[in-house]
Amino acid sequence: MKTSAPILAAALALLAIPALPAERPEDRWNLADVYATPQAWHQDAGKLESQLEEFASCRGRLGDSAKRFKSCLDLQADIGKRLNRLDLYAQELFAEDTGVAATLELRQRSTVLATRVDEATSFVRPEILKLGKAKIAGLLARDKSLAIYRQPLDEILRAAPHTLDTKGEAILATLGLAAGSAAATYEILASADLPWPRVKLADGREVTVDQASYGHLRELPDRGDRKKVFDAFWGRWKEYERTFGVTFYENLKQDTAYTKVRNYEDTIGRALDRNRLPRTVYDTLIAETHANLATLHRYFRLRAKMLGIAPGEMRYYDIYPPLVKSDLRYPLAQGKRMTLEAVKPLGADYAAAMARGFDGRWMDAYPRPRKNPGAHMAGSAYDVHPYVLMNYADNYESVTTLAHEWGHAMHSYLSNKAQPYVTSDYAIFVAEIASTLNEALLLEKVLEGANTDEERLLYLGSALEGLRATFFRQAMFAEFEREVHARVDRGESLTGESLTKAYGEILRRYHGDAEGVVKIDDLYTVEWAYIPHFYNAFYVFQYATSIAASSLFADAILKAEPGARERYLKLISSGSSGYPYDLVKAAGVDLATPAPYRALVARMDRIMDEMEAILARKK
Repeated sequence: MKTSAPILAAALALLAIPALPAERPEDRWNLADVYATPQAWHQDAGKLESQLEEFASCRGRLGDSAKRFKSCLDLQADIGKRLNRLDLYAQELFAEDTGVAATLELRQRSTVLATRVDEATSFVRPEILKLGKAKIAGLLARDKSLAIYRQPLDEILRAAPHTLDTKGEAILATLGLAAGSAAATYEILASADLPWPRVKLADGREVTVDQASYGHLRELPDRGDRKKVFDAFWGRWKEYERTFGVTFYENLKQDTAYTKVRNYEDTIGRALDRNRLPRTVYDTLIAETHANLATLHRYFRLRAKMLGIAPGEMRYYDIYPPLVKSDLRYPLAQGKRMTLEAVKPLGADYAAAMARGFDGRWMDAYPRPRKNPGAHMAGSAYDVHPYVLMNYADNYESVTTLAHEWGHAMHSYLSNKAQPYVTSDYAIFVAEIASTLNEALLLEKVLEGANTDEERLLYLGSALEGLRATFFRQAMFAEFEREVHARVDRGESLTGESLTKAYGEILRRYHGDAEGVVKIDDLYTVEWAYIPHFYNAFYVFQYATSIAASSLFADAILKAEPGARERYLKLISSGSSGYPYDLVKAAGVDLATPAPYRALVARMDRIMDEMEAILARKK
């Protein structure tokens, strides 16, 4: 299951926009392409359970012969493919209406099935390691059809120093049932149990400031209202700082425990080694953001100017209101046309496949009561097609989200089409390249057709804010993660108060608090408690690296550089047939070097150059 989490806050804001058109059947996805009915799902779940019983006969016999080896690997692959299909259906049926008890039960059963699969297949890695490289090479040589397993087998053999024996792996698989307890506690407390405050706005309205409304309310045009919202929202998180400190610290300790059990030096090394990512990628990202904070500070000063805020008076609650107010509407049909026009540089086949998805009911488009908020793509039903969940609101941000999520969808579509199941999935390190590249192509297209300076400012301002949020903000999160994981790996304890202090120091540095760029109130430094991604260690940095890579790819494709489009399409058709860093490098971008990060910063500066020129003309 692939999702696009950083746009969640923006997508939540879409829910607040009224007067959407009446929903039509063709605006809803068709999950019957996966299973005709929930009963069909249960029948396939039964088949999965039968396969697990059959797979037990592979235990201790993987290396009997090349034929036996292949039959067991093929059965394991079919189990994985079936589980992913079951999981997608359960997750997305729940997403379209979270209030149906039967679909919640289906999702819970899917989770239990996943644990059973982990337990039933836990012996495979230790047995492959016991066979050893030489024996595996011999089996591959005797049966050429085993070639599709070469990369997955290399990933297992490479992890030999970090893999336990069969008994140890089985224990870890069983412990997986409790592995997410801290994250689950965070989720239920933050989403359901926290008592949210109410504030009275300047226009006399009283509003509840909760998770769902915060994304919209922080964009209010009145500064006093924004301050009330921030004070109320972060004040409530501050009241629970101790509790969230405990849940996050427990999660950090769990990560450290797995690091020790897996025989890694530190948790960041374990996290990066999953996909053989060089640590220089992480370190270079943070070093380059530090080196280019002047560009981020330039953006904040431009924002203050456009919002009419005096120099030195910018506050943290001023970073979210749109730079340009616009009444322009973009109905869904128009948003689809704009996206299809934007992706034409990727070739006719790419655009035609996306059009088939638009017409084939691969998307659930509009918000509804009890529907999951935000936006995401699910591409794990290998034999079917990707699914896109949107909460489309007829504004330009909806169009950018549409382009983003369909970048993910086309990535899955092309990868599933080109790769066998066992190498069809792709790493997050690559995933956000496809989505953010589509956004870059969209920006170029809409700028071509912009009729007024106000319209250009709308598009440029939206792109600039996206670059800030996806590059600088995610790099800031990455630096915080590196710091707190290192402390726990060293055996230090952390409390909510100490986490707030650590986060506040980084937050203020990025926002130029000491230089008078953006002043950060002490209350707001509890923001770390709000970020759910921290419960998935060393995940968010890949948004920053991806948008840096996509900026270079987009530039090359738009300039029609020889081979640029073909290299990019090969990358997003490669799945996991190689290690992600190597795949991106082969396509032309080395994320362990400063070049892609500097190119992204230069892009931000070019956008600001144009915006400042427009503002000068208007003045």
